[in-house]
Amino acid sequence: MPASAFVERLNSQIAYEFGAQQQYVALAVHYDAETLPRLAAFFYAQALEERNHAMMMVQYLLDAGAEATIPGVEAPRTAFSDIVEPVALALEQERRVSDQIEELAKIAREQGDYLSEQFTLWFLKEQIEEVATMSDLLRVVERSRENPMLAEEYLARESPGGQAADPTAPPAAGGAI
Repeated sequence: MPASAFVERLNSQIAYEFGAQQQYVALAVHYDAETLPRLAAFFYAQALEERNHAMMMVQYLLDAGAEATIPGVEAPRTAFSDIVEPVALALEQERRVSDQIEELAKIAREQGDYLSEQFTLWFLKEQIEEVATMSDLLRVVERSRENPMLAEEYLARESPGGQAADPTAPPAAGGAI
């Protein structure tokens, strides 16, 4: 059974992941309303990824015989002044999640909960990719502030985040969708 401090913190992380999912849906809807379909599609995909991260955490707790809680989440931010603000918010969110996952790994290690520490390693690797992708996208939208179609062209050409599923990813409760 995982250390109780880890279980408590992982349940909190599930809330953060579902909150990130909601925020990414809000960003996607914002871009959809602005008729920026590539940016919208990118964030709809990010929302699904965050949902799956939460469900991976749920599955880990179920497999480990620990209680998994499904929390409510805070309403996401929905109003933005330009195409840059949503991506800047997303990068800030990814950096915060990176810190949270590092804290989870630290708790597991301090508690001598090596199985839980091992579980967090995939998420640490994932966060490096997420921060890098969002950092790149932020640079692109900053340069495209006056012509959002340049950001759309970048996404059509480069398709960040569109790689195949990672076979080393933990299983998600209910199966990854």
